[in-house]
Amino acid sequence: MRAAGIRRRGGLVRAAAVLMSAGIVLGVLGMAGREDSAGREHGAGREYRGGGEEIAKLGDGGPGEILGRAFRAGGTWIAESLWNQQGYFFMEKAGREADRRGWERWKDPDPSYRNYQAVQRFYEEHAYLAWYGGEETGADTEENGALAQDFRGTTGNGGQGGAAGAAGQSVAGQSGSFAASQTLAGSLNRPISGRTYVLEQLMDYDFLMKNFYNVHTSTTADRELMDAKALLDVDLSLDAGAGEPQILIYHTHSQEAFADSGPGETVVAVGEELARLLTERGYSVYHDTSVYDLRDGKLDRSKAYNYALEGVAGILQKYPSIQVVLDVHRDGVGEDVHLMTEVDGRPTAQIMFFNGLSQTPEGAIEYLPNPYRRENLAFSLQMQLGAAAYFPGYTRKIYLKGLRYNMHLRPRSSLIEVGAQTNTFAEAVNAMEPLAELLDMVLRGGQGS
Repeated sequence: MRAAGIRRRGGLVRAAAVLMSAGIVLGVLGMAGREDSAGREHGAGREYRGGGEEIAKLGDGGPGEILGRAFRAGGTWIAESLWNQQGYFFMEKAGREADRRGWERWKDPDPSYRNYQAVQRFYEEHAYLAWYGGEETGADTEENGALAQDFRGTTGNGGQGGAAGAAGQSVAGQSGSFAASQTLAGSLNRPISGRTYVLEQLMDYDFLMKNFYNVHTSTTADRELMDAKALLDVDLSLDAGAGEPQILIYHTHSQEAFADSGPGETVVAVGEELARLLTERGYSVYHDTSVYDLRDGKLDRSKAYNYALEGVAGILQKYPSIQVVLDVHRDGVGEDVHLMTEVDGRPTAQIMFFNGLSQTPEGAIEYLPNPYRRENLAFSLQMQLGAAAYFPGYTRKIYLKGLRYNMHLRPRSSLIEVGAQTNTFAEAVNAMEPLAELLDMVLRGGQGS
Protein backbone atom coordinates (compact mmCIF):
# COMPACT_ATOMS: atom_id res chain seq x y z
CA MET A 1 0.00 0.00 0.00
CA ARG A 2 2.81 2.38 0.85
CA ALA A 3 4.65 1.77 -2.43
CA ALA A 4 1.36 2.11 -4.31
CA GLY A 5 0.82 5.47 -2.66
CA ILE A 6 4.19 6.62 -3.81
CA ARG A 7 3.54 5.44 -7.36
CA ARG A 8 0.20 7.28 -7.44
CA ARG A 9 1.99 10.46 -6.57
CA GLY A 10 4.92 9.61 -8.85
CA GLY A 11 4.09 12.17 -11.56
CA LEU A 12 3.86 15.01 -9.07
CA VAL A 13 7.00 13.93 -7.28
CA ARG A 14 8.96 13.61 -10.50
CA ALA A 15 7.80 17.02 -11.69
CA ALA A 16 8.66 18.63 -8.37
CA ALA A 17 12.06 16.98 -8.27
CA VAL A 18 12.91 18.04 -11.81
CA LEU A 19 11.79 21.62 -11.22
CA MET A 20 13.70 21.76 -7.96
CA SER A 21 16.89 20.34 -9.43
CA ALA A 22 16.60 22.59 -12.48
CA GLY A 23 16.36 25.65 -10.25
CA ILE A 24 19.44 24.63 -8.32
CA VAL A 25 21.40 23.81 -11.44
CA LEU A 26 20.54 27.20 -12.95
CA GLY A 27 21.58 28.88 -9.75
CA VAL A 28 24.86 27.04 -9.65
CA LEU A 29 25.49 27.68 -13.34
CA GLY A 30 25.23 31.34 -12.53
CA MET A 31 28.11 31.17 -10.13
CA ALA A 32 30.04 27.91 -10.21
CA GLY A 33 31.92 28.57 -13.41
CA ARG A 34 33.00 31.93 -12.00
CA GLU A 35 34.45 30.69 -8.75
CA ASP A 36 38.12 31.16 -8.14
CA SER A 37 40.36 28.88 -6.10
CA ALA A 38 40.23 29.22 -2.34
CA GLY A 39 42.64 28.00 0.27
CA ARG A 40 41.01 27.22 3.60
CA GLU A 41 41.98 25.70 6.88
CA HIS A 42 41.10 22.03 7.12
CA GLY A 43 42.18 19.74 9.93
CA ALA A 44 45.74 20.23 11.05
CA GLY A 45 47.02 22.04 7.94
CA ARG A 46 45.99 24.18 5.00
CA GLU A 47 44.39 22.33 2.13
CA TYR A 48 43.36 23.90 -1.16
CA ARG A 49 39.72 23.08 -1.70
CA GLY A 50 36.84 24.52 -3.64
CA GLY A 51 35.17 27.43 -1.88
CA GLY A 52 31.80 25.70 -1.20
CA GLU A 53 30.21 25.05 2.18
CA GLU A 54 31.49 22.24 4.39
CA ILE A 55 29.47 19.10 3.75
CA ALA A 56 26.94 18.46 6.50
CA LYS A 57 26.77 15.06 8.11
CA LEU A 58 23.80 13.05 6.92
CA GLY A 59 23.44 10.69 9.86
CA ASP A 60 23.43 6.93 10.09
CA GLY A 61 20.91 4.64 8.45
CA GLY A 62 17.72 5.34 6.57
CA PRO A 63 17.61 8.06 3.91
CA GLY A 64 20.66 9.69 5.45
CA GLU A 65 22.66 6.61 4.61
CA ILE A 66 21.29 6.56 1.07
CA LEU A 67 22.11 10.22 0.54
CA GLY A 68 25.53 9.68 2.05
CA ARG A 69 26.25 6.88 -0.39
CA ALA A 70 25.06 9.07 -3.26
CA PHE A 71 27.37 11.86 -2.19
CA ARG A 72 30.39 9.63 -1.68
CA ALA A 73 29.84 8.23 -5.16
CA GLY A 74 30.06 11.75 -6.54
CA GLY A 75 26.35 12.54 -6.57
CA THR A 76 26.19 11.99 -10.30
CA TRP A 77 23.75 9.08 -10.31
CA ILE A 78 21.11 11.02 -8.41
CA ALA A 79 21.57 14.12 -10.57
CA GLU A 80 21.16 12.08 -13.72
CA SER A 81 18.13 10.22 -12.35
CA LEU A 82 16.41 13.50 -11.51
CA TRP A 83 17.06 14.92 -14.96
CA ASN A 84 15.73 11.73 -16.50
CA GLN A 85 12.64 11.98 -14.30
CA GLN A 86 13.45 8.68 -12.63
CA GLY A 87 13.89 10.07 -9.16
CA TYR A 88 10.97 8.07 -7.78
CA PHE A 89 13.23 4.99 -7.55
CA PHE A 90 15.38 6.85 -5.07
CA MET A 91 12.38 8.31 -3.28
CA GLU A 92 10.59 4.98 -2.96
CA LYS A 93 13.62 3.40 -1.33
CA ALA A 94 14.10 6.40 0.92
CA GLY A 95 10.44 6.23 1.94
CA ARG A 96 10.65 2.56 2.89
CA GLU A 97 13.78 3.19 4.92
CA ALA A 98 12.21 6.21 6.60
CA ASP A 99 9.10 4.33 7.71
CA ARG A 100 11.10 1.30 8.83
CA ARG A 101 13.72 3.14 10.88
CA GLY A 102 11.90 6.35 11.75
CA TRP A 103 12.89 9.78 10.54
CA GLU A 104 12.72 12.64 13.00
CA ARG A 105 13.85 15.36 10.66
CA TRP A 106 10.50 15.74 8.87
CA LYS A 107 7.14 14.97 10.51
CA ASP A 108 4.83 15.22 7.51
CA PRO A 109 2.96 11.89 7.12
CA ASP A 110 2.96 12.07 3.31
CA PRO A 111 5.87 9.87 2.19
CA SER A 112 6.11 11.41 -1.27
CA TYR A 113 6.42 14.89 0.18
CA ARG A 114 8.88 13.65 2.80
CA ASN A 115 11.09 12.16 0.11
CA TYR A 116 10.85 15.30 -1.97
CA GLN A 117 12.18 17.10 1.10
CA ALA A 118 15.02 14.60 1.33
CA VAL A 119 16.20 15.30 -2.20
CA GLN A 120 15.78 19.04 -1.73
CA ARG A 121 17.85 18.89 1.44
CA PHE A 122 20.52 16.91 -0.38
CA TYR A 123 20.88 19.54 -3.10
CA GLU A 124 20.81 22.40 -0.62
CA GLU A 125 23.74 20.88 1.25
CA HIS A 126 25.64 19.65 -1.79
CA ALA A 127 24.59 22.13 -4.44
CA TYR A 128 27.91 22.07 -6.27
CA LEU A 129 27.38 18.37 -7.04
CA ALA A 130 24.35 19.29 -9.12
CA TRP A 131 26.73 20.94 -11.55
CA TYR A 132 30.16 19.53 -12.16
CA GLY A 133 30.05 21.20 -15.53
CA GLY A 134 32.45 21.00 -18.42
CA GLU A 135 35.94 22.34 -18.54
CA GLU A 136 35.05 26.00 -19.17
CA THR A 137 35.97 28.40 -16.38
CA GLY A 138 33.27 30.99 -17.07
CA ALA A 139 35.58 33.75 -15.81
CA ASP A 140 33.71 37.07 -16.06
CA THR A 141 36.59 39.33 -15.05
CA GLU A 142 40.32 39.12 -15.43
CA GLU A 143 40.75 39.42 -11.67
CA ASN A 144 38.54 36.36 -11.12
CA GLY A 145 40.90 34.26 -13.21
CA ALA A 146 43.95 35.85 -11.56
CA LEU A 147 44.74 37.46 -14.91
CA ALA A 148 44.80 41.17 -14.26
CA GLN A 149 47.80 41.14 -11.97
CA ASP A 150 49.43 37.87 -12.77
CA PHE A 151 48.98 36.98 -16.42
CA ARG A 152 49.12 40.05 -18.60
CA GLY A 153 51.64 39.78 -21.39
CA THR A 154 54.88 41.08 -19.91
CA THR A 155 58.55 40.54 -20.49
CA GLY A 156 61.62 40.46 -18.32
CA ASN A 157 60.63 39.59 -14.76
CA GLY A 158 56.89 39.65 -15.38
CA GLY A 159 54.50 36.87 -16.00
CA GLN A 160 53.78 33.87 -13.93
CA GLY A 161 51.27 33.85 -11.18
CA GLY A 162 52.50 36.90 -9.26
CA ALA A 163 55.24 34.73 -7.81
CA ALA A 164 57.71 36.33 -5.46
CA GLY A 165 61.17 36.55 -6.84
CA ALA A 166 63.01 35.00 -9.74
CA ALA A 167 65.63 32.35 -9.14
CA GLY A 168 68.63 33.64 -7.24
CA GLN A 169 66.56 36.18 -5.30
CA SER A 170 65.22 35.88 -1.80
CA VAL A 171 61.60 34.82 -1.64
CA ALA A 172 59.30 37.13 0.28
CA GLY A 173 58.00 35.58 3.45
CA GLN A 174 60.71 32.92 3.55
CA SER A 175 64.15 32.97 5.13
CA GLY A 176 67.40 32.68 3.24
CA SER A 177 68.14 32.79 -0.46
CA PHE A 178 67.90 30.16 -3.16
CA ALA A 179 70.72 31.59 -5.25
CA ALA A 180 72.65 28.33 -5.20
CA SER A 181 69.68 26.18 -6.18
CA GLN A 182 69.10 24.86 -9.66
CA THR A 183 66.34 26.51 -11.63
CA LEU A 184 63.51 24.44 -13.06
CA ALA A 185 62.82 25.99 -16.44
CA GLY A 186 64.00 23.37 -18.91
CA SER A 187 65.92 24.44 -21.99
CA LEU A 188 64.67 26.05 -25.19
CA ASN A 189 66.51 27.65 -28.07
CA ARG A 190 65.55 31.14 -26.92
CA PRO A 191 66.55 33.43 -24.03
CA ILE A 192 64.77 33.32 -20.69
CA SER A 193 62.54 36.39 -20.52
CA GLY A 194 60.24 35.49 -17.63
CA ARG A 195 60.46 33.94 -14.18
CA THR A 196 62.33 30.85 -13.14
CA TYR A 197 61.84 28.88 -9.94
CA VAL A 198 63.81 26.61 -7.69
CA LEU A 199 62.66 23.45 -5.99
CA GLU A 200 62.72 24.99 -2.52
CA GLN A 201 60.08 27.48 -3.63
CA LEU A 202 57.80 24.88 -5.16
CA MET A 203 58.12 22.55 -2.18
CA ASP A 204 56.29 25.23 -0.18
CA TYR A 205 52.74 23.99 -0.65
CA ASP A 206 51.09 27.37 -0.14
CA PHE A 207 53.50 29.05 -2.56
CA LEU A 208 52.87 26.38 -5.20
CA MET A 209 49.09 26.51 -4.93
CA LYS A 210 48.86 30.28 -4.80
CA ASN A 211 51.04 30.89 -7.79
CA PHE A 212 50.33 27.99 -10.11
CA TYR A 213 46.78 26.69 -9.57
CA ASN A 214 43.11 27.61 -9.50
CA VAL A 215 40.99 25.01 -7.70
CA HIS A 216 37.32 24.65 -8.61
CA THR A 217 34.71 24.06 -5.88
CA SER A 218 34.14 20.49 -7.10
CA THR A 219 37.51 19.21 -5.89
CA THR A 220 40.41 19.56 -3.49
CA ALA A 221 44.17 19.31 -3.88
CA ASP A 222 46.03 18.22 -0.75
CA ARG A 223 49.72 18.30 0.12
CA GLU A 224 50.37 14.69 -0.70
CA LEU A 225 48.94 15.03 -4.19
CA MET A 226 50.59 18.38 -4.92
CA ASP A 227 54.13 17.29 -4.07
CA ALA A 228 56.24 19.40 -6.43
CA LYS A 229 59.35 17.25 -6.15
CA ALA A 230 57.40 14.10 -6.99
CA LEU A 231 55.76 15.83 -9.95
CA LEU A 232 59.03 17.17 -11.29
CA ASP A 233 60.74 13.80 -10.88
CA VAL A 234 58.30 12.18 -13.32
CA ASP A 235 60.12 11.37 -16.56
CA LEU A 236 57.85 12.26 -19.47
CA SER A 237 60.47 11.98 -22.20
CA LEU A 238 59.54 10.39 -25.51
CA ASP A 239 61.66 9.29 -28.46
CA ALA A 240 60.66 11.31 -31.51
CA GLY A 241 60.77 9.92 -35.00
CA ALA A 242 58.98 6.58 -34.59
CA GLY A 243 56.99 5.39 -37.59
CA GLU A 244 53.76 4.68 -35.70
CA PRO A 245 51.64 7.51 -34.23
CA GLN A 246 52.97 8.85 -30.95
CA ILE A 247 50.77 11.87 -30.26
CA LEU A 248 46.98 12.04 -30.52
CA ILE A 249 45.23 15.40 -30.82
CA TYR A 250 41.43 15.43 -30.59
CA HIS A 251 38.58 17.75 -29.63
CA THR A 252 35.77 16.77 -27.27
CA HIS A 253 34.02 20.02 -28.22
CA SER A 254 34.78 20.34 -31.91
CA GLN A 255 32.27 23.13 -32.50
CA GLU A 256 34.06 25.65 -30.29
CA ALA A 257 34.91 28.68 -32.41
CA PHE A 258 36.27 32.19 -31.97
CA ALA A 259 35.11 35.79 -32.19
CA ASP A 260 35.73 36.17 -35.93
CA SER A 261 35.65 32.54 -37.04
CA GLY A 262 34.69 31.80 -40.60
CA PRO A 263 33.68 28.41 -41.96
CA GLY A 264 35.91 25.68 -40.55
CA GLU A 265 37.76 28.03 -38.19
CA THR A 266 37.18 26.12 -34.96
CA VAL A 267 39.41 24.43 -32.41
CA VAL A 268 39.80 21.61 -34.95
CA ALA A 269 41.70 23.94 -37.28
CA VAL A 270 43.77 25.12 -34.30
CA GLY A 271 44.59 21.48 -33.56
CA GLU A 272 45.64 20.99 -37.18
CA GLU A 273 48.22 23.75 -36.78
CA LEU A 274 49.55 22.10 -33.60
CA ALA A 275 49.78 18.77 -35.43
CA ARG A 276 51.76 20.42 -38.22
CA LEU A 277 54.22 22.05 -35.82
CA LEU A 278 54.81 18.84 -33.86
CA THR A 279 55.31 16.88 -37.09
CA GLU A 280 57.97 19.40 -38.10
CA ARG A 281 59.74 18.59 -34.85
CA GLY A 282 59.92 14.91 -35.73
CA TYR A 283 56.87 13.46 -33.97
CA SER A 284 54.30 11.18 -35.57
CA VAL A 285 50.94 12.83 -34.91
CA TYR A 286 47.40 11.52 -35.35
CA HIS A 287 44.84 14.32 -35.48
CA ASP A 288 41.34 13.03 -34.77
CA THR A 289 38.83 15.43 -36.33
CA SER A 290 35.78 13.44 -35.27
CA VAL A 291 32.73 15.37 -34.06
CA TYR A 292 31.81 14.29 -30.53
CA ASP A 293 29.53 17.16 -29.52
CA LEU A 294 26.87 16.88 -32.23
CA ARG A 295 24.17 14.23 -32.38
CA ASP A 296 21.56 14.22 -35.14
CA GLY A 297 22.68 17.69 -36.11
CA LYS A 298 22.12 19.11 -32.62
CA LEU A 299 24.73 20.31 -30.17
CA ASP A 300 25.07 17.86 -27.27
CA ARG A 301 27.92 18.99 -25.06
CA SER A 302 26.65 17.16 -21.99
CA LYS A 303 27.48 13.73 -23.39
CA ALA A 304 30.44 14.74 -25.52
CA TYR A 305 32.98 13.29 -23.07
CA ASN A 306 31.22 9.93 -23.22
CA TYR A 307 31.22 9.94 -27.01
CA ALA A 308 34.85 11.09 -27.08
CA LEU A 309 35.90 8.34 -24.69
CA GLU A 310 34.50 5.72 -27.02
CA GLY A 311 36.16 7.24 -30.07
CA VAL A 312 39.55 7.91 -28.50
CA ALA A 313 39.68 4.48 -26.85
CA GLY A 314 39.16 2.95 -30.29
CA ILE A 315 42.03 4.98 -31.73
CA LEU A 316 44.34 3.96 -28.89
CA GLN A 317 43.40 0.33 -29.39
CA LYS A 318 44.25 0.61 -33.07
CA TYR A 319 47.47 2.55 -32.40
CA PRO A 320 48.90 1.41 -29.05
CA SER A 321 52.07 3.32 -29.92
CA ILE A 322 50.32 6.59 -28.98
CA GLN A 323 51.74 7.88 -25.71
CA VAL A 324 50.54 11.50 -25.67
CA VAL A 325 46.85 12.47 -25.72
CA LEU A 326 45.91 16.15 -26.11
CA ASP A 327 42.30 17.39 -25.94
CA VAL A 328 42.33 20.91 -27.39
CA HIS A 329 39.49 23.29 -26.44
CA ARG A 330 38.83 26.97 -26.09
CA ASP A 331 37.47 28.47 -22.86
CA GLY A 332 34.16 30.22 -22.30
CA VAL A 333 34.49 33.52 -20.42
CA GLY A 334 32.68 36.81 -19.93
CA GLU A 335 32.35 38.89 -23.08
CA ASP A 336 34.57 41.62 -21.63
CA VAL A 337 37.49 39.25 -21.00
CA HIS A 338 40.18 39.04 -23.67
CA LEU A 339 42.84 36.40 -22.95
CA MET A 340 45.65 37.77 -25.10
CA THR A 341 49.38 38.34 -24.81
CA GLU A 342 52.24 38.80 -27.28
CA VAL A 343 54.76 36.13 -28.21
CA ASP A 344 57.53 37.04 -30.63
CA GLY A 345 55.63 40.22 -31.48
CA ARG A 346 52.44 38.42 -32.51
CA PRO A 347 49.07 38.72 -30.73
CA THR A 348 48.62 35.34 -29.08
CA ALA A 349 45.77 33.76 -27.17
CA GLN A 350 46.66 32.75 -23.64
CA ILE A 351 46.34 29.05 -22.93
CA MET A 352 45.40 27.16 -19.79
CA PHE A 353 46.34 23.63 -18.78
CA PHE A 354 43.45 21.79 -17.15
CA ASN A 355 43.53 18.75 -14.85
CA GLY A 356 40.62 16.61 -13.76
CA LEU A 357 41.36 15.07 -10.36
CA SER A 358 38.60 12.43 -10.15
CA GLN A 359 37.73 13.49 -6.61
CA THR A 360 35.34 15.69 -4.66
CA PRO A 361 36.29 17.50 -1.44
CA GLU A 362 35.18 14.35 0.40
CA GLY A 363 37.37 11.91 -1.45
CA ALA A 364 37.91 9.93 -4.64
CA ILE A 365 35.09 9.39 -7.13
CA GLU A 366 35.33 5.63 -7.17
CA TYR A 367 33.60 5.11 -10.50
CA LEU A 368 36.02 7.51 -12.25
CA PRO A 369 39.46 6.09 -11.44
CA ASN A 370 42.53 7.66 -13.00
CA PRO A 371 45.73 5.64 -12.50
CA TYR A 372 47.71 8.39 -14.24
CA ARG A 373 46.60 11.37 -12.18
CA ARG A 374 50.11 12.13 -10.88
CA GLU A 375 51.61 11.89 -14.37
CA ASN A 376 48.86 14.17 -15.73
CA LEU A 377 49.69 16.75 -13.06
CA ALA A 378 53.41 16.39 -13.76
CA PHE A 379 52.82 17.00 -17.46
CA SER A 380 50.97 20.27 -16.93
CA LEU A 381 53.32 21.56 -14.21
CA GLN A 382 56.46 20.89 -16.21
CA MET A 383 55.04 22.74 -19.22
CA GLN A 384 53.83 25.56 -16.97
CA LEU A 385 57.32 26.09 -15.58
CA GLY A 386 58.73 26.30 -19.09
CA ALA A 387 56.08 28.81 -20.08
CA ALA A 388 56.84 30.97 -17.04
CA ALA A 389 60.50 31.20 -18.06
CA TYR A 390 60.27 31.55 -21.84
CA PHE A 391 56.77 32.87 -22.56
CA PRO A 392 55.74 35.18 -19.70
CA GLY A 393 52.04 35.96 -19.79
CA TYR A 394 51.27 33.07 -22.14
CA THR A 395 49.75 30.62 -19.65
CA ARG A 396 47.00 31.14 -17.12
CA LYS A 397 47.05 29.25 -13.85
CA ILE A 398 46.51 25.50 -14.13
CA TYR A 399 42.84 24.76 -13.48
CA LEU A 400 41.89 21.81 -11.26
CA LYS A 401 38.39 20.34 -11.34
CA GLY A 402 36.62 17.33 -9.86
CA LEU A 403 35.78 14.96 -12.72
CA ARG A 404 38.12 12.94 -14.93
CA TYR A 405 37.66 14.42 -18.41
CA ASN A 406 39.11 11.31 -20.10
CA MET A 407 42.59 12.05 -18.77
CA HIS A 408 42.96 8.46 -17.58
CA LEU A 409 43.79 7.10 -21.01
CA ARG A 410 47.53 7.84 -21.01
CA PRO A 411 50.07 9.19 -18.50
CA ARG A 412 50.91 12.06 -20.86
CA SER A 413 47.35 13.35 -21.16
CA SER A 414 46.48 17.02 -21.17
CA LEU A 415 43.38 19.13 -21.70
CA ILE A 416 44.37 22.53 -23.08
CA GLU A 417 42.16 25.60 -23.30
CA VAL A 418 43.31 27.91 -26.12
CA GLY A 419 41.97 31.39 -25.52
CA ALA A 420 38.20 31.81 -25.39
CA GLN A 421 35.25 32.81 -27.54
CA THR A 422 36.43 36.45 -27.32
CA ASN A 423 39.76 35.72 -29.01
CA THR A 424 40.30 35.91 -32.74
CA PHE A 425 41.02 32.79 -34.72
CA ALA A 426 44.47 34.15 -35.63
CA GLU A 427 45.32 34.64 -31.93
CA ALA A 428 44.42 31.01 -31.26
CA VAL A 429 46.51 29.74 -34.18
CA ASN A 430 49.46 31.88 -33.04
CA ALA A 431 49.27 30.17 -29.63
CA MET A 432 50.27 26.84 -31.16
CA GLU A 433 53.93 27.74 -31.79
CA PRO A 434 54.85 28.29 -28.11
CA LEU A 435 52.71 25.29 -27.13
CA ALA A 436 54.58 23.08 -29.59
CA GLU A 437 57.87 24.30 -28.13
CA LEU A 438 56.75 23.52 -24.58
CA LEU A 439 55.50 20.06 -25.51
CA ASP A 440 58.72 19.33 -27.34
CA MET A 441 60.79 20.50 -24.37
CA VAL A 442 58.98 18.24 -21.88
CA LEU A 443 58.83 15.25 -24.24
CA ARG A 444 62.58 15.55 -24.80
CA GLY A 445 63.29 15.45 -21.09
CA GLY A 446 63.63 19.21 -20.64
CA GLN A 447 65.74 19.85 -23.74
CA GLY A 448 63.65 21.41 -26.49
CA SER A 449 64.83 21.39 -30.08
